[in-house]
Amino acid sequence: MGCFNRVPRSAQRSSARASRFLFSSLAAMIHLALASGSAVAAENTNTQDVMVVDGASSDVSDNTQGQHDYSVKTTRAGTKMLLTPRDVPQSVSVITEQRMQDQNLETVGDVLANTTGISANIFDSERSSYFSRGFYINNYTFDDIPTSVSDEWNFGDAGDDTAIYDRIEVVRGATGLMTGAGNPAASVNMVRKHADSREFTGNVGATYGSWNKQRYVADLSAPLNDTGSVRGRIIAGYQDQDSWLDRYHKRKKFFYGVVDADITDNTTVSLGYDYQQSTTRNPTWGGLPTWYSNGVKTHYDRSTNPSADWAHYYLESRKVFADLTHEFDNGWSLRMNGTHAEASFDSKLLYSFGFPDQSTGEGLSGYGSLDRGKRRLDSVDTYTTGPFTLLGRQHELVAGLSYSRQTNRYYSAGADIDTADIGVFDNNWNGSLAEPAWSDWTLTSDDIVRQKSAYTAARFSLADPLSLIVGARYTQWSTHGSSGDMSKNNITPYAGLVYDINDIWSAYASYTSIFQPQTYRDQKGSYLSPVTGKSYETGLKSAWLDGRLTATVAVFRIEQDNVGQADGDNHVNGSSEQAYYAAKGAVSKGAEFELNGAVTDNLQMTFGATRYVARDSTGRFNSNMPQTQFKLFSRYQLPMLRDLTVGGGLTWQNRTYQDASGPDGETTRVHQGSYPLANLFARYQVTKQLAVQANIENLFDREYYSWASDYVVYGEPRNYSVNVSWAF
Repeated sequence: MGCFNRVPRSAQRSSARASRFLFSSLAAMIHLALASGSAVAAENTNTQDVMVVDGASSDVSDNTQGQHDYSVKTTRAGTKMLLTPRDVPQSVSVITEQRMQDQNLETVGDVLANTTGISANIFDSERSSYFSRGFYINNYTFDDIPTSVSDEWNFGDAGDDTAIYDRIEVVRGATGLMTGAGNPAASVNMVRKHADSREFTGNVGATYGSWNKQRYVADLSAPLNDTGSVRGRIIAGYQDQDSWLDRYHKRKKFFYGVVDADITDNTTVSLGYDYQQSTTRNPTWGGLPTWYSNGVKTHYDRSTNPSADWAHYYLESRKVFADLTHEFDNGWSLRMNGTHAEASFDSKLLYSFGFPDQSTGEGLSGYGSLDRGKRRLDSVDTYTTGPFTLLGRQHELVAGLSYSRQTNRYYSAGADIDTADIGVFDNNWNGSLAEPAWSDWTLTSDDIVRQKSAYTAARFSLADPLSLIVGARYTQWSTHGSSGDMSKNNITPYAGLVYDINDIWSAYASYTSIFQPQTYRDQKGSYLSPVTGKSYETGLKSAWLDGRLTATVAVFRIEQDNVGQADGDNHVNGSSEQAYYAAKGAVSKGAEFELNGAVTDNLQMTFGATRYVARDSTGRFNSNMPQTQFKLFSRYQLPMLRDLTVGGGLTWQNRTYQDASGPDGETTRVHQGSYPLANLFARYQVTKQLAVQANIENLFDREYYSWASDYVVYGEPRNYSVNVSWAF
């Protein structure tokens, strides 16, 4: 099962043989793909633009040229300059709408779990967080507008439905130039769909799947005047489903509307609204006990739900956004982007802890938590970008200003739950538990976080094959409220060099940084300096078929310093507040590979491989994160039967572990062995308008832990879905 504390040597040898076989097979596939790309590229030598300078409207026209492609020709990820992925001196993955549709990636969390170099922590049925190169990702943007996402509650953001997104862009490493404060992990940018059709078009679909899943989505676009200069788009959906967990039930609904208007030939204005809401009955908080009281590992049915029958989880988010883009005749463009977002949650949860008796099932205690809160975000970002001439060569510049204000206000109430109340906990536990008497509401957080930033970057064409990107961001960060008052200013530099070896291959090197303020204080009462992250990366990039097929080989090193550590028994100014000191942090170093796009006209493929080693002063850093991963997904349109498309994928990750306190009070290491997951899909185009698609996930029904500590959470068992869609 891969879920036990010790792995027999025979199993380890078997796992090693399997991983070597997987690696060699995928290496052979990559070799064939690269050979195919090179052969076709020989007939398409003019595949690279030395510099791409265009207005924001080009983002759509350039990236929709390959309607079924897994790759994009241009992106603003990383620098906000419109560049080919080959010209960005960092590792960039773009997950297109086609890829999301084929793999049935319905949430942003689904996308991240299947993105090269990204790994997931699934704490329970509602909470998740994501890591890159060993570091926690807390940089999320919506159309380049940063937001602070909490892994504690998700606030509806990580669960955002992908039906409203044109693509999702992931830049790995430190990204302080574009995001300001954060960790040196990655930046995730969700790019919303727009009303870009001058004709009435649309798509409606219905899905039925495992555990009584029902999902309905409609996507309609139409001109709003005779000329089509004003256009509208509406996307709406509803989903209702049970789960492999007993008694679990979830409903969600979403609505997205946007109007795009061409005010002049050079000016476009967009105004949109995004609403998402979900309600969950019998959600879990935490998971199942890892051990019995005698130290024996438990092995509950995957369907066992530790939630109480009074538990619920409610999330709601609203976003209003506006965007203005003006393209000047000299090639420069100006963009102003603003948003107002509100998110709220209301939850009533049960957390069970302890170690039950193996014979009787008794011995668990619990804690009930009643929580509610609201988050508001107001943010605006404006920048200008365009070409300029210096020393007889054309270069490009971007400069911008950004401001955000986020308020967080949360209340909590609690209740202790005795062992006798929970009673016998086994596979037949039905959640029947009297609701406790709750304590009074307590204000647990009331904070205002502000970021004011100015940033600029220039791409200099030093020679025909050589370009240099340099830039910096100045950020004023402050927080005021119940967590204390603190202000920090920081300058984050950016530098990248790209050398075109030939029409296909480029070599690059980059240095980027980022910072994360912290509220820890030293013995004298001074706040510690921000945690700083530095990212060094070098590698090779290539592009075939006019950019439809790309590859990246990257070698990286990431450093995180000034991490707050408890200063023994010392306290702040003699108070009861624990004192901290800034210590040398973690170092992650490794390599990544990604092949993405059209291997042939019929075959689309994404293959990513990651290997890194991350350590801090105590040993392996974030040991619950896999340090080796393979991710493969492809689609193939049969030449002899053009209406049928088949595909599938495979993911594999190496062993992980966490140290937890066992029944005897001693620290015990909990392992999750390496494991693969396979999935399949097929789509048949019945008519020009009607299509049917089927997906199977976890094909071989692998049992594994998505979280393993003093409690365990099982990953999703085998499941299927069938979708019927009508396009017009």
